[in-house]
Amino acid sequence: MKAIIIDDENLARELIKAYLKKFEAIEVVAECADGFEGLKAIQQHSPDLVFLDIQMPKITGFELLELLEQPPVVIFSTAFDQYAIKAFELNATDYLLKPYSEKRFAEAVKKAMTKVGQKENNHQELENLKETRTEQEALDRIVVKTGNKIHILGLPQVHHFEAQDDYVAIHSDQGKFLKLMRMKALENGLPSDDFVRIHRSHIVNVKQIEKLELYEKDSYILYLKTGQQLPVSRSGHGRLKEVLKY
Repeated sequence: MKAIIIDDENLARELIKAYLKKFEAIEVVAECADGFEGLKAIQQHSPDLVFLDIQMPKITGFELLELLEQPPVVIFSTAFDQYAIKAFELNATDYLLKPYSEKRFAEAVKKAMTKVGQKENNHQELENLKETRTEQEALDRIVVKTGNKIHILGLPQVHHFEAQDDYVAIHSDQGKFLKLMRMKALENGLPSDDFVRIHRSHIVNVKQIEKLELYEKDSYILYLKTGQQLPVSRSGHGRLKEVLKY
């Protein structure tokens, strides 16, 4: 079983390797000090199991996972306050709260090995994690990947979000990007004063609005500063009125 350790603290990586010595079936194929390195290692080695820190330089552990279409089994190791991670415990992924004991570590590894052995699908778990994360943590940026390039988009750079099947299209100053994410999860994490869901398929940055025109009864067209035109539903118009106070 191939494993990768991703943690910016050298001592944390050394501790995991020391605890893993009792698990002869697990081979550590890479260790990484940040999310960028971790993403490359996952793409290179296709590990069965990843030990992942949450707070790291460059991109966080959650942002790294959001860039993966085929996520491995993950054990989070985090210094987050125990109350902050309660929400995540609803999902199947295990969490090690630093500092953790060797006994607690072994419990998490055995659970993960069972999951790997059963070849469980981690897609639903990852989707649940995204939704839980955005319910608990306000987003201030979006991390996307095109080919081997990672782009970090500040929210002010985003013009609007558009639902496209299982993906969200992000229209921004840097161009258009696709991210595997649900619109509802995204909506939950965006600042409600800056972003409004105007339609089941569109969330708009209010600072990018040029004008709003009546199209037909109870139906509007929104014009962005970029020249794009977006449909506005009746409920979306109500939300716009509430935020823009007109």
